[in-house]
Amino acid sequence: MRAIYSYGVAGVILVAGAAWLATGTFVSGGNGPGNGERPIIPALHADASAGGHHAEGAVDPHLTIAERVAEAGGGSTALQSVRTETYQLQAFKIEVPLRGRTKAKSMATITPETSGVVTAVNVTKGQTVAVGDVLCTLDQGTRAAAVATAQAGLAQAQADFDTNKSLRDKGLAPANSVNALEAALKAAQSQFDQATAEFDRTQVKTTVAGVVQDPVTTVGSMLSPGTPCATVVELDPMLFVGTVPEARIGLAKIGLKAQIETVTGQKIDGEVSYIAPTADEATRSFPVEIQIANADGAVRSGITATAMVAMGTMPAHLLPQSVLTLNDDGVIGIRAVETGEVKFYPVTIVSDSREGVWVTGLPPRVDVITVGQEFVVPGQKVDATNVTGTGSTEASPAAATEGVQS
Repeated sequence: MRAIYSYGVAGVILVAGAAWLATGTFVSGGNGPGNGERPIIPALHADASAGGHHAEGAVDPHLTIAERVAEAGGGSTALQSVRTETYQLQAFKIEVPLRGRTKAKSMATITPETSGVVTAVNVTKGQTVAVGDVLCTLDQGTRAAAVATAQAGLAQAQADFDTNKSLRDKGLAPANSVNALEAALKAAQSQFDQATAEFDRTQVKTTVAGVVQDPVTTVGSMLSPGTPCATVVELDPMLFVGTVPEARIGLAKIGLKAQIETVTGQKIDGEVSYIAPTADEATRSFPVEIQIANADGAVRSGITATAMVAMGTMPAHLLPQSVLTLNDDGVIGIRAVETGEVKFYPVTIVSDSREGVWVTGLPPRVDVITVGQEFVVPGQKVDATNVTGTGSTEASPAAATEGVQS
């Protein structure tokens, strides 16, 4: 019974389908009678002539938006409207940031030139000293007596020379007697100079200006040449030490200006004073030194800092980020209009700033599509409206084409 019932239902459905086909009417697009009806046979022929792949009004999913727009308007004389702005080359400042630290220009260990026991220490740690200041004093011992003896001998030699000259002037002394007296006078002068110099060595003086730090000797210590009396750190000028990456070393030059900012918030101007001739084996970067004026001693040695070195300029374009796009190969660039036709230019981004992106690879003057670039393809004719002067940034081409400068 169930089988007979199933066959009966199938028969009814088959008869209903045959009756519909007999009407010869096909409704497409969900439209009701009289609006979208067409004979079913022509409809089938139309689908067959389309290749059976796309229904009427269907769009190839492989096409881009710009290609779909171009295909849809292929038979129309109206051109796609876009908005452009003219951008010109500018002189882009090449600034290389360097990380490093401050460093005292020198750290001099002041030692005596003679031996002796320290009788006085004339400075303390942290004291600022100038060139020639006495740091410590040694026992003078017999040095004072040696100076007195040499001084007396010099006076006697000088008196003998003067007496002999007076006698020679009167013709009472032979003329050749002056040679011996001159030799004696020079010997006495030499002895006096040596005795005075040895006496002066008991006062150990600094040869550099700076701040005293350890090690500092103590009273009663025995010092000899090479034993430190005190250490003087030279803080003016101060140095910033950092490294330049090998990719930028070709732009590095002695005398380049830089601005240093320490972690303590100090901002100081400096100048590149040294560039190492060889790179660091581990980092492949080149050590550099930037000299900083520090007359007031406000900048301390050993503070972490950052230096921004101005290494010259290069020609580039400053564009808004919104104009950057990708072509079908994934290359970043911009779409521009040239003689009424869309053209794609690949670009290289050299810097990103608040004002926009700096790029290279464009002609000196280019009309960049700022609105509508995603709806056009290279080679397509467009109706371009240039709005330069309402927000674009321009510069003198002469300044931009000067290239990299110091």
